[in-house]
Amino acid sequence: MTVSLDRRQFLRFGAGLAGMTTAGSFGLQLAAAGSAAGQSASDYKAIVCVFLFGGNDANNMVLATDTDSWGRYFSARNQGADPIALMPVGTPATPIGAINPVTGRASALGKPEHWGGVLPIAPKTTQAIPAGTTASNRTFALHPLMAPCKTLFDQGRLAVMANVGTLIQPVTKAQYNARSVSLPANLYSHNDQQSTWQAGAAEGARIGWGGQMGDLLMSMNGTNTIFTAITAGGTAVYLSGRNVVQYPLSTNNSPAIIVNGTASTSLYGSTAAPAALKEIISNTASTSDFANDFGSVVNRSVGAASVVNEVFGRSVVTSVPSPANYTNPATNAVETNSLALQLRTVARMIAAGPSFGLKRQVFMVSLGGFDSHDTQNRDQSNNLAKIAHAFAYFDQTLSNIGGVDMRNSVTTFTASDFSRTFSTNGDGTDHAWGGHHLIMGGAVKGGDMYGQFPTVGMDVNGFSNPGMVGASFIPTTSVDQYAATMGAWFGVGNSDLNTIFPNLRNFSTANLGFV
Repeated sequence: MTVSLDRRQFLRFGAGLAGMTTAGSFGLQLAAAGSAAGQSASDYKAIVCVFLFGGNDANNMVLATDTDSWGRYFSARNQGADPIALMPVGTPATPIGAINPVTGRASALGKPEHWGGVLPIAPKTTQAIPAGTTASNRTFALHPLMAPCKTLFDQGRLAVMANVGTLIQPVTKAQYNARSVSLPANLYSHNDQQSTWQAGAAEGARIGWGGQMGDLLMSMNGTNTIFTAITAGGTAVYLSGRNVVQYPLSTNNSPAIIVNGTASTSLYGSTAAPAALKEIISNTASTSDFANDFGSVVNRSVGAASVVNEVFGRSVVTSVPSPANYTNPATNAVETNSLALQLRTVARMIAAGPSFGLKRQVFMVSLGGFDSHDTQNRDQSNNLAKIAHAFAYFDQTLSNIGGVDMRNSVTTFTASDFSRTFSTNGDGTDHAWGGHHLIMGGAVKGGDMYGQFPTVGMDVNGFSNPGMVGASFIPTTSVDQYAATMGAWFGVGNSDLNTIFPNLRNFSTANLGFV
């Protein structure tokens, strides 16, 4: 697969290549870097953002299962034409067509009755009992189609971050209703909340926190700073820095961005045309400064692409395995798991890292389809199963990169626009606010839950949930705290973290301690 770019996109990607040397000397640097191939993984670190576009319903991904919480959960979600309430822990899968004893409905492919009960997890640290919850001990579980994530949690390489979301400062229900404190702009808006998660400001922000961390640590990558910020899942503001510009890779076996036409043996029927096109678009002797700048960008980009493709042909990279086949649990059809393929590209870039002398990298991959206003049972179940499949693949792959276990050097985390309403609209959910997320890695203090899991339940029948407005949980942990914790592990100093996250000082704890 070849990635096509228009001129505006190409300039955007290439602007950050200014610090890179010419293709010829770049190739010489790689040739001289062979001795670095055996370097220890201890001086390398990577952060991988898995962005779930559309707003993942975290309420069906991580669940409180104590009797009090489960009762309120089931009451709120076991309603409508296609109820989205999951089955309790221990409920066996109901054969298709048979009546489920919990719901009284016939089981069908792609329905909660057919999946069986949610998968229990036992956090190492006892969760505090929040106001409005009567349970003496809270218990938890994952979605029934996320068994690989349960395994990772039980093995101590996956943790849950509870009820995190965009915040400027801590907010109570009374303060929200009175609008007496500052709130993030345009809550519940996809574009604005995606941007706020990635860059701390609404749509239009140009600098993301992943890119800013890359700015601070890119010097550790020597002259090859072009490979500091890598996207395998489409461009996003998260990876844009003041100096760092994201470098896109595709998910096929020739991953570098290629300028269409210049890499072919012929163009428009002419064998001479590819070289002529390359000369035209890389010309730096024009009377136009813009044309000269564009030519310089093309020169560097084309050179970098050919070098990346050469390195990706080496055995240490080609030995990175492809993910196993993926079966959609709602249809039983074998599908492509695009998230797993993106993580394969990330793993291959990590395998190539020693050849480039890289020490710090920020990656982004993504999965769409989480805007589950309708058909949530079918769509979200498939997406959550893809996450679990991809995480298990990535963890296993990182355990042996060229004979080195890289899991302690790579921290992977989920992010999303927002969570979904705790109530159902009949066969789905609507935009909400705070939600739960997953963090994976060998350095992660896994098998535990961080932050405060909220009181569960809607404001009905005289019950008032102190942590909910409308059908949305008010976050009790900010994105700033979540991100800064990973930034500290990555090597960003406290003063720089406060610059990247200016709202961080509004919260009592800057480092949540999960990594």
